[in-house]
Amino acid sequence: MRFRSSTHAVYHTEYHIVWTPRYRRRIFVKGVDKYLEDVLMNLEGLDDDIEVVKVNVQIDHVHIVTIIPPRLSVASAVQYMKVESAKKLRERFEFIRKAIGRGGVWSRGYCVSTVGLNEKAILRYVEH
Repeated sequence: MRFRSSTHAVYHTEYHIVWTPRYRRRIFVKGVDKYLEDVLMNLEGLDDDIEVVKVNVQIDHVHIVTIIPPRLSVASAVQYMKVESAKKLRERFEFIRKAIGRGGVWSRGYCVSTVGLNEKAILRYVEH
């Protein structure tokens, strides 16, 4: 565990975030899952202080462990990740556009929990 510092704060705010595609569609099949992992690990335009530590894409949901500084809200970081990844998925995979229809790729909500002192256990859970 590594603490970070900003102008007026020292922090270690690590979050485990889970979200699903709309209607919990099973759209992350071979190839799509690896592409989405790569997109989420290397999102352009994400705040420089946000670090995506680990991503695991299951067939019908996504797990992310990320460090978000206290000056940013988790909601705004998740919103940006979902919007940008949805754009990339729609551009790359036509079947996703057909499976989801006119709505967005992602469901509206998400689950978030802080990692805290149980970092190794959470990272193992996300990985497997």
